[in-house]
Amino acid sequence: MQKLKLKLKKLKIEGITLKWLVNVVGVIALIFIAVFVAACFSLRSYYYSSVENVISAGVSNVANNYFSIYEQSGSPFATTAINFIEDYSYKDKTTVWVIDSDGVVISSSSGFNIKKQSMPDYEEALNSKNSTAKWTGKLESGEKAMAVTRILYDEDSNQIGAIRVIASLEKVDKQISAIYLILGIILIAFFMILIISNLYFIRSIIIPVQKISETTKLIAKGNLNARIENKSEDEIGELCDNINSMAEEIAASDKMKNDFISTISHELRTPLTSIKGWAETLKLENAETEDELTKRGLQVIVNESARLEGFVEELLDFSRLQSGRMSLRLQKCDIIAELDETIFTFIERAHREGIDVKYSVPEVCAPASADPNRLKQVFMNILDNALKYSRAGSRIFVKGIITDEEKDIAPQCFKILFVDEGCGISKEDLPHVKEKFYKANLSVRGSGIGLAVTSELVQLHGGKIDIDSVEGRGTMVTVVLPLLSENQ
Repeated sequence: MQKLKLKLKKLKIEGITLKWLVNVVGVIALIFIAVFVAACFSLRSYYYSSVENVISAGVSNVANNYFSIYEQSGSPFATTAINFIEDYSYKDKTTVWVIDSDGVVISSSSGFNIKKQSMPDYEEALNSKNSTAKWTGKLESGEKAMAVTRILYDEDSNQIGAIRVIASLEKVDKQISAIYLILGIILIAFFMILIISNLYFIRSIIIPVQKISETTKLIAKGNLNARIENKSEDEIGELCDNINSMAEEIAASDKMKNDFISTISHELRTPLTSIKGWAETLKLENAETEDELTKRGLQVIVNESARLEGFVEELLDFSRLQSGRMSLRLQKCDIIAELDETIFTFIERAHREGIDVKYSVPEVCAPASADPNRLKQVFMNILDNALKYSRAGSRIFVKGIITDEEKDIAPQCFKILFVDEGCGISKEDLPHVKEKFYKANLSVRGSGIGLAVTSELVQLHGGKIDIDSVEGRGTMVTVVLPLLSENQ
């Protein structure tokens, strides 16, 4: 049974397909078993009825009349019995016994003397209204047989004896068994054909549809290189070709889009850097001579240039992410040290906006194989989101712990909790916040790709990121990163 399950699993026959196969084959199998059993009973009944008809012919009223005629002629009962057996028409098919009124077999068509033995049908016939009884069972010799006994009466309704006709059922049973075997073979053959035809249907239609479904899921998730292997020239093959063509067109369009984003981002980078640099230079060199309006204007230019610069960097990261060019420069580093540096940079900005930052990490080293710059990018993106969605006077909590509870990632991990008291995320938006270009709060400026890039970077480091939020109360982002073991 286990081997069958494994074979079906290899053929991808599971779920609804397996239920359908079991249901169809099971129902048809039950129908055929029911038909087979009914046929067996009917066949047995037919053959046994045929035997009974032959036997009954031997004990008919004709036999009773035969003995009555001889009795009237004055012939002894024993002589009449011998004559009856001589004239008996079914000697080749049955054995006939003539029994006297004392229940003793006085004559037999077999030619052998019959010793006294059990005759259930004779006993039953004596008490029967129609003076006839049937019995099926095994003779003292062990042979299976059917026997019918008829009590004989004279004109005065006095019992003069009985006729017992016996037919062997051994040959009949053998014939029935042979027919059972043939029917069984036919049933098994039909059942095998049924299974093979269903498996062919599954292999030629259901499995290709499953593969199409799996490939379309991959394409929907962004794997535009996924293709369906076309092995048929029917409608399913045509569908496979159409989906492959669609995937190729989407991939070409996506590549064009990513190339455009990458090109435009690079083109924007240089003028933005120049604008920001010149604005900062003008602000510093003319700090004492410029009026307040000019100073504020230059600061706006610097701030907006910095914001656009960050947006351009996000676009570049997104382009790398989409094209599969996102890579890490891995080296041995201390996660806590990188987090410290990021927090130090962030705290000043948070204080300017009236946000209090609470920070705690263990006073130990958390060694990991990671890209320090990308780690800082992850931390800063999460902190930047926490700040954007927090109100003045609220707090942001950052806590780092070393844990061995994330065995699915590594024996030891570094878990960082980023908790804010901001506006939170609704239940409807929460499952989508890590999707590209998704923005839960449209009133807050942002590209909608920062968290998607952050999630990808964490995954590239072999970690995971979870987001939990209650609307109106705040958000908690949990980042888990694997640590190096002592011997690594």
